[in-house]
Amino acid sequence: MKKSSSSPLKTTFKVTISGVLSALSLVFMMLTSLVPLGTFAFPCMAGIVLMVIVVEAGHKWAWGAFICVSLLSLFLAGDKEAVVYYIMFFGYYPIIKGAIEGKIKTRAVQFVLKYVVFNAAVIGAFFIAAFLLAVPAEEYTIGGMYVPWIFLLAGNIFFTIYDLAATKLVTYYIVVLRNKLIKPKYRK
Repeated sequence: MKKSSSSPLKTTFKVTISGVLSALSLVFMMLTSLVPLGTFAFPCMAGIVLMVIVVEAGHKWAWGAFICVSLLSLFLAGDKEAVVYYIMFFGYYPIIKGAIEGKIKTRAVQFVLKYVVFNAAVIGAFFIAAFLLAVPAEEYTIGGMYVPWIFLLAGNIFFTIYDLAATKLVTYYIVVLRNKLIKPKYRK
Protein backbone atom coordinates (compact mmCIF):
# COMPACT_ATOMS: atom_id res chain seq x y z
CA MET A 1 0.00 0.00 0.00
CA LYS A 2 1.32 3.42 -0.98
CA LYS A 3 1.73 5.94 1.80
CA SER A 4 0.52 9.50 1.37
CA SER A 5 3.33 12.01 0.99
CA SER A 6 1.61 14.61 3.16
CA SER A 7 1.06 14.27 6.86
CA PRO A 8 -2.44 14.39 8.36
CA LEU A 9 -1.60 17.80 9.85
CA LYS A 10 -0.72 19.21 6.43
CA THR A 11 -3.83 17.66 4.85
CA THR A 12 -5.98 19.15 7.59
CA PHE A 13 -4.33 22.51 6.96
CA LYS A 14 -5.08 22.28 3.23
CA VAL A 15 -8.71 21.40 3.88
CA THR A 16 -9.04 24.21 6.42
CA ILE A 17 -7.40 26.96 4.38
CA SER A 18 -9.26 25.91 1.24
CA GLY A 19 -12.59 25.88 3.07
CA VAL A 20 -12.09 29.21 4.82
CA LEU A 21 -10.86 30.98 1.71
CA SER A 22 -13.61 29.42 -0.42
CA ALA A 23 -16.13 30.80 2.06
CA LEU A 24 -14.52 34.23 1.79
CA SER A 25 -14.69 34.04 -2.01
CA LEU A 26 -18.35 33.08 -1.78
CA VAL A 27 -19.02 36.06 0.50
CA PHE A 28 -17.48 38.33 -2.13
CA MET A 29 -19.71 36.77 -4.77
CA MET A 30 -22.81 37.20 -2.61
CA LEU A 31 -21.93 40.88 -2.11
CA THR A 32 -22.42 41.43 -5.85
CA SER A 33 -26.15 41.80 -5.28
CA LEU A 34 -25.68 44.49 -2.62
CA VAL A 35 -23.19 46.81 -4.33
CA PRO A 36 -24.08 47.98 -7.87
CA LEU A 37 -20.44 48.31 -8.98
CA GLY A 38 -19.70 44.89 -7.55
CA THR A 39 -20.41 43.11 -10.83
CA PHE A 40 -16.72 43.34 -11.73
CA ALA A 41 -14.96 44.20 -8.47
CA PHE A 42 -16.21 41.35 -6.30
CA PRO A 43 -15.49 38.52 -8.79
CA CYS A 44 -11.95 39.97 -9.05
CA MET A 45 -11.52 39.85 -5.29
CA ALA A 46 -13.09 36.40 -5.05
CA GLY A 47 -10.56 35.09 -7.57
CA ILE A 48 -7.57 36.79 -5.95
CA VAL A 49 -8.37 34.99 -2.69
CA LEU A 50 -7.83 31.68 -4.52
CA MET A 51 -4.20 32.66 -5.14
CA VAL A 52 -3.51 32.02 -1.47
CA ILE A 53 -4.88 28.50 -1.89
CA VAL A 54 -2.50 27.96 -4.82
CA VAL A 55 0.44 29.11 -2.69
CA GLU A 56 -0.49 27.15 0.43
CA ALA A 57 -2.21 24.01 -0.84
CA GLY A 58 -1.48 23.76 -4.55
CA HIS A 59 -3.32 23.93 -7.84
CA LYS A 60 -5.55 20.88 -7.23
CA TRP A 61 -6.99 22.39 -4.07
CA ALA A 62 -7.47 25.76 -5.77
CA TRP A 63 -9.37 24.11 -8.64
CA GLY A 64 -11.61 22.38 -6.11
CA ALA A 65 -12.24 25.69 -4.37
CA PHE A 66 -13.00 27.35 -7.71
CA ILE A 67 -15.55 24.66 -8.60
CA CYS A 68 -17.23 24.90 -5.18
CA VAL A 69 -17.43 28.70 -5.24
CA SER A 70 -18.70 28.64 -8.83
CA LEU A 71 -21.49 26.18 -8.08
CA LEU A 72 -22.54 27.85 -4.85
CA SER A 73 -22.44 31.27 -6.52
CA LEU A 74 -24.88 30.07 -9.15
CA PHE A 75 -27.41 29.46 -6.37
CA LEU A 76 -26.54 32.11 -3.79
CA ALA A 77 -25.19 35.19 -5.59
CA GLY A 78 -27.78 37.70 -6.68
CA ASP A 79 -25.92 39.14 -9.67
CA LYS A 80 -25.79 36.34 -12.23
CA GLU A 81 -23.75 38.43 -14.63
CA ALA A 82 -21.03 38.63 -11.96
CA VAL A 83 -21.22 34.86 -11.57
CA VAL A 84 -20.64 34.48 -15.31
CA TYR A 85 -17.57 36.73 -15.07
CA TYR A 86 -16.27 34.73 -12.11
CA ILE A 87 -16.76 31.37 -13.82
CA MET A 88 -15.56 32.52 -17.23
CA PHE A 89 -12.41 34.29 -16.04
CA PHE A 90 -11.85 35.80 -12.59
CA GLY A 91 -12.24 32.54 -10.69
CA TYR A 92 -9.78 30.39 -12.57
CA TYR A 93 -7.35 32.98 -13.91
CA PRO A 94 -5.41 33.35 -10.64
CA ILE A 95 -4.93 29.58 -10.66
CA ILE A 96 -3.63 29.34 -14.22
CA LYS A 97 -1.63 32.56 -13.83
CA GLY A 98 0.65 30.73 -11.41
CA ALA A 99 0.96 27.79 -13.77
CA ILE A 100 1.74 30.01 -16.75
CA GLU A 101 4.38 31.99 -14.86
CA GLY A 102 5.82 28.89 -13.20
CA LYS A 103 6.16 26.67 -16.25
CA ILE A 104 6.84 29.11 -19.07
CA LYS A 105 10.08 31.02 -18.65
CA THR A 106 9.84 33.37 -21.64
CA ARG A 107 8.03 36.56 -20.62
CA ALA A 108 6.78 37.23 -24.16
CA VAL A 109 5.14 33.80 -24.36
CA GLN A 110 3.61 34.31 -20.89
CA PHE A 111 2.26 37.67 -22.01
CA VAL A 112 0.70 36.31 -25.21
CA LEU A 113 -0.80 33.27 -23.48
CA LYS A 114 -2.34 35.39 -20.71
CA TYR A 115 -3.94 37.74 -23.24
CA VAL A 116 -5.23 34.84 -25.34
CA VAL A 117 -6.87 33.35 -22.24
CA PHE A 118 -8.33 36.71 -21.24
CA ASN A 119 -9.73 37.58 -24.67
CA ALA A 120 -11.20 34.10 -25.19
CA ALA A 121 -12.86 34.33 -21.77
CA VAL A 122 -14.23 37.83 -22.38
CA ILE A 123 -15.64 36.93 -25.78
CA GLY A 124 -17.18 33.77 -24.31
CA ALA A 125 -18.68 35.72 -21.39
CA PHE A 126 -20.08 38.28 -23.84
CA PHE A 127 -21.93 35.62 -25.80
CA ILE A 128 -23.18 33.89 -22.67
CA ALA A 129 -24.41 37.20 -21.25
CA ALA A 130 -25.99 38.19 -24.55
CA PHE A 131 -27.72 34.91 -25.34
CA LEU A 132 -28.19 32.81 -22.20
CA LEU A 133 -28.89 35.70 -19.84
CA ALA A 134 -30.79 37.56 -22.58
CA VAL A 135 -28.91 40.83 -22.08
CA PRO A 136 -30.45 43.11 -24.73
CA ALA A 137 -28.27 44.52 -27.52
CA GLU A 138 -29.11 48.03 -26.28
CA GLU A 139 -26.89 47.34 -23.27
CA TYR A 140 -23.95 47.25 -25.67
CA THR A 141 -24.72 50.50 -27.45
CA ILE A 142 -23.81 54.07 -26.61
CA GLY A 143 -25.46 56.82 -28.61
CA GLY A 144 -26.71 54.26 -31.12
CA MET A 145 -23.20 52.90 -31.74
CA TYR A 146 -22.49 49.20 -31.03
CA VAL A 147 -19.39 49.23 -28.82
CA PRO A 148 -18.32 45.72 -27.74
CA TRP A 149 -14.93 46.18 -29.45
CA ILE A 150 -14.32 49.32 -27.40
CA PHE A 151 -15.29 47.35 -24.29
CA LEU A 152 -12.82 44.65 -25.30
CA LEU A 153 -10.03 47.19 -25.74
CA ALA A 154 -10.85 48.75 -22.36
CA GLY A 155 -10.98 45.25 -20.90
CA ASN A 156 -7.46 44.52 -22.14
CA ILE A 157 -6.21 47.69 -20.47
CA PHE A 158 -7.98 46.67 -17.27
CA PHE A 159 -6.53 43.17 -17.57
CA THR A 160 -3.01 44.57 -17.71
CA ILE A 161 -3.63 46.44 -14.46
CA TYR A 162 -5.38 43.42 -12.91
CA ASP A 163 -2.53 41.06 -13.80
CA LEU A 164 0.08 43.42 -12.35
CA ALA A 165 -2.00 43.94 -9.20
CA ALA A 166 -2.45 40.18 -8.78
CA THR A 167 1.32 39.70 -9.05
CA LYS A 168 1.95 42.42 -6.47
CA LEU A 169 -0.66 41.01 -4.09
CA VAL A 170 0.63 37.45 -4.20
CA THR A 171 4.19 38.72 -3.79
CA TYR A 172 3.11 40.80 -0.78
CA TYR A 173 1.36 37.77 0.69
CA ILE A 174 4.41 35.52 0.26
CA VAL A 175 7.02 38.05 1.42
CA VAL A 176 5.18 39.88 4.20
CA LEU A 177 2.00 38.15 5.35
CA ARG A 178 2.67 34.45 4.96
CA ASN A 179 5.04 33.98 7.90
CA LYS A 180 2.89 36.21 10.09
CA LEU A 181 -0.33 34.32 9.38
CA ILE A 182 0.74 30.71 8.92
CA LYS A 183 3.34 28.78 10.86
CA PRO A 184 5.89 27.01 8.64
CA LYS A 185 5.13 23.60 10.17
CA TYR A 186 1.69 23.64 8.52
CA ARG A 187 2.86 24.41 5.02
CA LYS A 188 3.90 21.96 2.29
